[in-house]
Amino acid sequence: MKDFTDNLIFSLNASLPIFVMMLLGGFVRKADLLDDHATARVNRFVFRVLLPVLLFMDLSRADFRSVRDGGFVMFCIAATLCCVGIAALLSLFNKDRSERGEIIQASYRSSAAVLGIAFVNNIYGHATMAALMIVGTVPIYNIAAVMLLALTSPENKGRRGKELFLGVIHDTVTNPIIIGIAAGIIWSLLRIPQPVIMERSISYLGNMATPLSLIALGASFRFSDTKGRLSTVLGIAFVKLILFCAIFLPIAVMLGFREEKLVAVLVMLGSATTSSCFIMAKNFGHKGAVTAFSVMLTTLGSSLTLTVWLFILRSLKYI
Repeated sequence: MKDFTDNLIFSLNASLPIFVMMLLGGFVRKADLLDDHATARVNRFVFRVLLPVLLFMDLSRADFRSVRDGGFVMFCIAATLCCVGIAALLSLFNKDRSERGEIIQASYRSSAAVLGIAFVNNIYGHATMAALMIVGTVPIYNIAAVMLLALTSPENKGRRGKELFLGVIHDTVTNPIIIGIAAGIIWSLLRIPQPVIMERSISYLGNMATPLSLIALGASFRFSDTKGRLSTVLGIAFVKLILFCAIFLPIAVMLGFREEKLVAVLVMLGSATTSSCFIMAKNFGHKGAVTAFSVMLTTLGSSLTLTVWLFILRSLKYI
């Protein structure tokens, strides 16, 4: 029982500050400090500047050359790709095609980079496997999101065949997120040193991305927009917090992953939908209502579900 309580407190400490920042965004809007026009500009700033810098910061610091556990990284990559595929298939049950891109992204994309290192480090005192998990998942998360959101964007309605294909390729190649990922990976592989001024400036900008995106999400959220979408979002939460873990955690166990690796896989599969999903959806012309609602619901729900999964794994002596 003590393990369950400790895990619950840790999960709440990880997730509730995220929810508090979203509530702050709602309060800021109510206080008329941010209107819809200003919020849209904040969203654009986060998407075009802060998120690319955050990804560059994380990936440029990762040592891709020193990866010593290729099997674990390959599992993370394969599981992530399968999650994207499963989410895409399940989205076909939604009759509103304009929401399918949001549904797919919100279903598979976790707060792996935000929670992964903190979660594993809190339990084991180091987070080597969490860093490897992030190397295997974050590029796929973002590249898949860009392509799916571009493909299903309302702005592409009416475009077909070659025109649509070329449009999606253009949106993918010129996307700030993809540019940030590519620059970070290249920087890491070339092992280019970062001057102190550059490193600190990047850290300032990168560390702004998550809180500012959460405030913008809260300021943009309207409960009226959730009308008729509750069943959709509950389905996303089930897939995100329960289904993927139920499918892939047993596979990870059968492959021999234990302790830190298994906790890293759990965070990859079962943590809340990341707030950057909302920023990306809005910047591809999507309404964002499904995404915003999903971030809020999975953030609250993951406090309990992650704790339950940890309790199960610890009871079975896998961690």
